[in-house]
Amino acid sequence: MLVTDALKDEVVQGAPDGEAPKLEPSERVLRLWQTAQAVCFDVDCTLTLNDGLDLLAEYLGVGEDVARVTNAVREALSYYELILALYYSDGCNARPLLLAMDGSMSLEEALAQRLEVINCTPQDIQAFLGAHPPDTRLTPGAKELIKTLQDRGIAVYMISGGFRELCLPIAKALGVPYKNVWANRMQWQIDDDTGMPTKLVGFDLREPTAHQLGKPQAIAHLRDLFPYETVAMVGDGITDLEAVQITRGADVFVGFGGVARRQAVMAGADWFVDSFDTLRAALQHYRVAMIGSGAWACSAVKLVASNTVGGGRKPGDRFIEEVRMWVYEEEVEGRKLTEVINERHENVKYLPSIDLGSNVKAVPSLEEAVAGANVLIFCAPHQFIGGIVKRLSGVADKNAIAISLTKGMRVRPEGPQLISELVRKELGLDCSVLMGANIAADIAKGELSEATIGYNILDNAKVLKDLFETDYFYVTLVNDVVGAEMCGTLKNIVALAAGFVEGLGLGPNTKAAVMRAGLNEMRRFAKALYPSVRDETFFESCGVADLIATCYGGRNRLVAREYARREAAGQPASFQELEASLLAGQKLQGVLTSEEVQAILHKRGWAADYPLFTTVNRIVRRQLPVAAITSYRDAALQRLPGAEEDGGEPGSSSSNDSSVDLAGNGAAAAAGAARAGGGPRGGAEKLP
Repeated sequence: MLVTDALKDEVVQGAPDGEAPKLEPSERVLRLWQTAQAVCFDVDCTLTLNDGLDLLAEYLGVGEDVARVTNAVREALSYYELILALYYSDGCNARPLLLAMDGSMSLEEALAQRLEVINCTPQDIQAFLGAHPPDTRLTPGAKELIKTLQDRGIAVYMISGGFRELCLPIAKALGVPYKNVWANRMQWQIDDDTGMPTKLVGFDLREPTAHQLGKPQAIAHLRDLFPYETVAMVGDGITDLEAVQITRGADVFVGFGGVARRQAVMAGADWFVDSFDTLRAALQHYRVAMIGSGAWACSAVKLVASNTVGGGRKPGDRFIEEVRMWVYEEEVEGRKLTEVINERHENVKYLPSIDLGSNVKAVPSLEEAVAGANVLIFCAPHQFIGGIVKRLSGVADKNAIAISLTKGMRVRPEGPQLISELVRKELGLDCSVLMGANIAADIAKGELSEATIGYNILDNAKVLKDLFETDYFYVTLVNDVVGAEMCGTLKNIVALAAGFVEGLGLGPNTKAAVMRAGLNEMRRFAKALYPSVRDETFFESCGVADLIATCYGGRNRLVAREYARREAAGQPASFQELEASLLAGQKLQGVLTSEEVQAILHKRGWAADYPLFTTVNRIVRRQLPVAAITSYRDAALQRLPGAEEDGGEPGSSSSNDSSVDLAGNGAAAAAGAARAGGGPRGGAEKLP
């Protein structure tokens, strides 16, 4: 360093009082700290309790001699320039805060003279490190803060005006990779015979920290290497404060006074703290709300709860332990369902015998569930989401992040709307989606499973991945919200076809044929509506894997199989009856999705281009027998009696929320739409 910070303090004591230090961060500063993608730390008197070079000089018995060099620097200082540097306002012409010299000694000369006085050997440094182990020099709380940042995926750097030989042992003690250390390098004379360094001859002037404004230059170089949007600098001295004073330097400076309090830093810092525990506590802590309580919602909340509870798979104290789950109140065994869940920690109706976690709190009030939550998980049947988001308007945190586990879409006169689009439009929140081969009961039992998170904002996706991923539940990220969500929506139609095939008693060849055709129609339909959808998304868990799992083990395949068997036996049953008897209160999504998709195909004249989708819908509406699935190409082209006269294709209704009559009589039911937004509490009549 050109001048010790203690010296600057001595000079500034005679200066006018600066502005009061910002001991509490502003909303902007706190947000920058919480969203920083990289945090850079000064080393001496920040991460350590002392200055490494001064301590080395004392160890070698030349501490007073080094102090005389410092005194020489003092005489060269211009008091006027120092005062300007310390109290110059932030942002005026990007004036550098580094102190000006009168020309008699540069920064490089000051460093060179200090090294010349110390004149150490490599053996001296090793002996010094043995006498002063790095662990004994660490500032309390530094190691814990850095670990917390790294656990959250935040890059940590050390940027020092000291020397790399003294900083690397500190980096090792803190768990910071050596490649993330920016510091000056000592230069050594090499013995010709042994090839070993023997004598200190100076330092490498190519390092940015060897020069004026070196720390902000180092940060600018990091931005060249990595696409960091937000970088924070933490330090105790003027050279650290400089980091925010030039373009492409740090975005926020946190002054640290845990070792030494410097008036200039206190006055100029965006936020001033004297404990690393303060910074650790101020990191974003996410409160999670689960909106829904069916089988899939309960399996998902079990994953989430295991990661928010202390000692979970993801360390770093990122999430608040309690997870609130909104449960549509109903009676089970003569008691309220919420009371049973909170007492037994299981949903005895929709996912019995599975421990959700003692930190899951079931609440009957939607508003109470989301109060204070900054992660909202939507996992209710898609026909109810419209009513739910209307109730959350003005209630949900405007800075929350959302993720939808719901599969389906809304059909409106102006065009289709995915659930993620609905959440973004009505609540103004970034909404990712989690889709995949997710049979709820299997996940709840801890069987190896996987899912795909489709995202728009990568930082939010990383938080969500930490929230859901466990040792047995793998999560991958794709920058394709629409593609992932369309996969999750459309596969339920194909699952109906697979169920019909099983119900007819046909073998794997036929089932594989309809699955392949279904995957192809899923991909083409998604890209026809949303050209940005990526082909590779269909090879993720949300695509082909989800399709396989649903066609072999999902509820849509189960109901469709029974539907086909009943028809073949001459004892037909409606989908509504089968839903009630087979699903234990859960909702059948495939029939409604088929109706919604067919409305789009009909309106755009695409029905013949998607023969499997069209045939499934005609079977659902009892316009064709189940056996038509085996000749779906021809069945989709077959002219149906009365189709022109009565608008026999679905989608002719002007209702904003299309719905299907599960009784299978071919008429559109109004009850589903009424339940989505009606009722005495503005919610659904019955939500799983």
